[in-house]
Amino acid sequence: MKDDSPNILKAAWLIALVTIASKFIGFARDMVVANFYGATLVSDAYFYALQIPSLAIIILGGVGGPFHSATVAVFSKLIGENGEINERVNRLYNTFLTVTFICFAFLAVFGYLFADKIMGLIISAGSPELVSLAAAHFKIMSPIILIGGIIGIFYGLLICHKKYILPNISPLILSLVVIAAISLAHNDNTGMVLAIATTVGALCQLLTQFPALRKIGYRIRPNFDIKDVEFKNITELLFPAILSSTMGQITIYIDMFFASILKEGAWTSVVFANRIFQFPVGILVTAFLVPLFPIFSRLAGEGKHEDIKTYFNKGVGVLFFAAIPMIILILTLAKDGISLVFERGAFNSEAVYMVTEALCFLSFSILPYVFRDSITRVYYAFNDSKTPFLIALSSIALKAFLNWILIIKLNMGIAGITLSTSFITLFNATLLGLLMYKRIRLDYKTLFYNFAKMLLAGILTYGLCFVIGNWFNSVVELPKYVFEGVKIIVIMILCLGVYTALNLMLKMDYAKELANRIFKR
Repeated sequence: MKDDSPNILKAAWLIALVTIASKFIGFARDMVVANFYGATLVSDAYFYALQIPSLAIIILGGVGGPFHSATVAVFSKLIGENGEINERVNRLYNTFLTVTFICFAFLAVFGYLFADKIMGLIISAGSPELVSLAAAHFKIMSPIILIGGIIGIFYGLLICHKKYILPNISPLILSLVVIAAISLAHNDNTGMVLAIATTVGALCQLLTQFPALRKIGYRIRPNFDIKDVEFKNITELLFPAILSSTMGQITIYIDMFFASILKEGAWTSVVFANRIFQFPVGILVTAFLVPLFPIFSRLAGEGKHEDIKTYFNKGVGVLFFAAIPMIILILTLAKDGISLVFERGAFNSEAVYMVTEALCFLSFSILPYVFRDSITRVYYAFNDSKTPFLIALSSIALKAFLNWILIIKLNMGIAGITLSTSFITLFNATLLGLLMYKRIRLDYKTLFYNFAKMLLAGILTYGLCFVIGNWFNSVVELPKYVFEGVKIIVIMILCLGVYTALNLMLKMDYAKELANRIFKR
């Protein structure tokens, strides 16, 4: 087996750096949105309306989404390692593009025409004012639905040709447009400027992909050869994957319904918690799984199952190793970090508390999240998107039941929404892992033995960070923002240092490799 590990690590570092830049701009966008709109009815309306466009451009069309995954799974086998494309590849590209454009254009028009009814259904427990404002936002953002599938195809093709930077950095264009528009508008009491800027930013995000694809050799010539064998392979993989993502999105609509029962700003708090959650976790997962997925697909096509096991264990092991300190830092520093970044303007201390509560309970989903996303790529590599779909489908009723128990019966409020999400993520990851074991006997014994050692190191590290954090709160006296900044830096250094040292004592290879890289530099 040719060892691609050095290339994967180089690609992972490159993607991580690019994604960090994009995420930082996205974070700045969230800070601006929080400053101008806070956690209010206007922000709730915007984030309710954004959910369906987000489904298109982030869940379906984003990096790791069904369109990106289907494109990589099929085109990576046709293009090969040399990156050359022929007329057949171009025809397949145009058929895929044409069919996607027609289908998503129809959905965008449908969304625009029935915006009132759609928002009324999703937030049926909300006030008439909230539903009306959300519908107005949704009409403005409905064109994003058309953009979603197309951008997913473009991302997938660029990844197939090892063009990792553009797909991962282009989302910052949307963020920059939103920041500029809100800053210039000043008094946007209805959020309409925010909705318009989001639509314009998404369009700009799409247009930036064209030059790179043309340079590679792709040309747009509408084609409708739906009988092509490879197009059928795409649809066989794509439709269940779309349904799976859509089923997963239904659980979000369930959350939206329950959030509309709670106090004003509840849904905004959940959205901001998810955004903060995705900042480190999204970087981590994207950095490692984007370069690994084409390798999984190629090895599956060649029947090299043992190699898949090796790469899977390496990838998931690294993800577990990095995920544990993330959980520790969220549990010990969430309130200080959210206050430092967001608490200004319309975003007050109550909003800080709501987002902190949501984020802490959501942090428990990080470990099953990275495992679920990793093993889903293995399913896709074998052209199996039906299994993830069926598992996502089975979790809908469970999500509604958990929300009812945690929010209504146990009165956990916002925390109940994100805690139920953590339980559902664990449920999905467990089923995916068990069912994959019947197809390929992945080396779970070694993987989870190493995970147990990492978890032990993490628990000991958390205990120390918790004690030092409480000491900081009771002893150190500094101006508010200075205090929060100093506390964050101290706890981060302590956490990473102690966690790495404990893993070195437990002879974990990931810690050894990290230490070697630091000493070399």
